[in-house]
Amino acid sequence: MRKLNLPEYDFRYRTEDGISKVLDVYRKRFVVLTPEEEVRQRFARYLVEEKGYPAALILTEYALTLNKMSRRCDILVHKPAGSPAVLVECKAPEVKITQAVFDQAARYNLVFKVKYLMVTNGLKHYCCEIDFETEKVSFLKEIPAYEAI
Repeated sequence: MRKLNLPEYDFRYRTEDGISKVLDVYRKRFVVLTPEEEVRQRFARYLVEEKGYPAALILTEYALTLNKMSRRCDILVHKPAGSPAVLVECKAPEVKITQAVFDQAARYNLVFKVKYLMVTNGLKHYCCEIDFETEKVSFLKEIPAYEAI
């Protein structure tokens, strides 16, 4: 694993036909270990291990339909009642976090209408809170703990 602005965690790996794979415990299968997948896996673990998010309420690569097109959001966190609460868009470390990345997360949020949007490339992490009543977006100084959402 490369140097990211995330803690190091132990993962299960294997190689199939010369391709490195990592066990995604949320999808319950081995997936190809791309730079973006590394960020996704480590950020999901960060949410669980450091911020108290219940692993059972995290979905990775969650399918959605937007404008009749199939898409996948990187991480979707639910509240215990089942409603989505947090949407995370992950990029590879070499991908800069730009307005286009935030726009992608915002488009996905047209489907889920979560209060918290997070964007990360493993080096920089951003979190914003959306107030749907006032239609205001506030950037938070840090990723909130699960009990705060």
